[in-house]
Amino acid sequence: MPRFAKQVIVLNLVGLTPSHLKDRELTPNLNRIASQGHVAKIKPPFPPVTGTVQTTLVTGYLPGRHGIISNGLYDRSRQEVTLWEQTGAPIKADRIWDVLKQYDPAAKTAILFWQYIKYASADIVITPSPIHLEDGMQEWYFSKPAGLYEQVAKRNGPFHLHSFWGPLASFASSEWIARAALDIIKTSNPTLTMVYLPNLDYDAQRFGPHSEKAKQSVKEIDVLVGEFVDDLQAMGRWEDISFVLLSEYAIQPVSRPVFINRTLRDYGWLKVNRIGGKEYLDLYHSKAFALVDHQVAHIYVQDDIKSEVQKVLQETDGIAEVWGQIGKRKWQVDHANAGELVVVAERDAWFPYYWWYEDAFAPSFAHTVDIHRKPGYDPVELFFDAKTRTIPLKAELIKGSHGVPPTTDEDLVSIIVTGPQSQSLSNKEVWEAHEIPAFLLEQLGYQI
Repeated sequence: MPRFAKQVIVLNLVGLTPSHLKDRELTPNLNRIASQGHVAKIKPPFPPVTGTVQTTLVTGYLPGRHGIISNGLYDRSRQEVTLWEQTGAPIKADRIWDVLKQYDPAAKTAILFWQYIKYASADIVITPSPIHLEDGMQEWYFSKPAGLYEQVAKRNGPFHLHSFWGPLASFASSEWIARAALDIIKTSNPTLTMVYLPNLDYDAQRFGPHSEKAKQSVKEIDVLVGEFVDDLQAMGRWEDISFVLLSEYAIQPVSRPVFINRTLRDYGWLKVNRIGGKEYLDLYHSKAFALVDHQVAHIYVQDDIKSEVQKVLQETDGIAEVWGQIGKRKWQVDHANAGELVVVAERDAWFPYYWWYEDAFAPSFAHTVDIHRKPGYDPVELFFDAKTRTIPLKAELIKGSHGVPPTTDEDLVSIIVTGPQSQSLSNKEVWEAHEIPAFLLEQLGYQI
């Protein structure tokens, strides 16, 4: 009789790549863990950005089916952009914890700090849910069961949201999340635990993936994971655990921002309203605008100018590809949520959301950490101008990004698995991200 795991624990080390594992001096603990199991690679879906990849990893579907075509969504009926949606409402598919319950109603799932998990049907949830006030923000964390975060914080100290994103984002976020995960594993014994550890993202974007600071981030996560495994082994449960380390996407060096919305404005397709001396995006009167996300942009454009917009963007320096329906279908991002056109940057370029020509006209939120009001991802929020005490409007600061179609070995990320069924990972060298949920359930003995 085959022996299956009693528990599956997944640590999402976003940004972990095969090149990190090849450097044994950089990742001694990860290599120690790998020596106890098996190693393979994951090919991310397109676009390889947080919301899309994480949704694929928990549903087993690609964005053409689950609908998360980037970290932002544009509601055409309301003419509003939502970025970093907290609830799973936009996802029209069962998640892995729903499927697990169908096999075993007594099974418990814990999910910590993943995207789209506020109000999730998982048994145990912790995720940031700050309350935005007129004069700032009140930190708060949605948890399930009610009061769970407060209990975990009492035992481990509070989580500090500024360590999770913004100019103070750091290894401290991953440290706390890992402690919280161990706390929950000890006290609640979930069947499936899924944990997001973000710190490899920060300095790779700030300074580039090959920078010394990015390498230091890898060293830090290597030590943290080593200590995490030591604690699991001390619990006496290691032999019955399928321990999974995986990643979402690889970060590539970039050196030039490409301002798509300014280009659309140059041609009169994007409109703004000047209010109180600041320029705000006018989605109603715009015939085309770009919802940008790292190295990919969805262009929402009226049909009568679609071919003209496509031609202009194809000729824009820093843009590698502009897709219509055929390209979207090829990369399985052909969902109603997608733009009429999808634009991909050159590998050394990325897309800021800026539409103003002069910084004096930038909306006040442009100078702040405001992930929900900006109609595009803004990695410059990782920096701080000490003189003005604001986020600088200097897109050239960013040295690492991601989002191009995964077509080379450099775009693949790592997966390490130990445990009773870890040998099944060796069935192939490269796994598709959408295959991972079924693989995780197979570790528990459930065949889909």
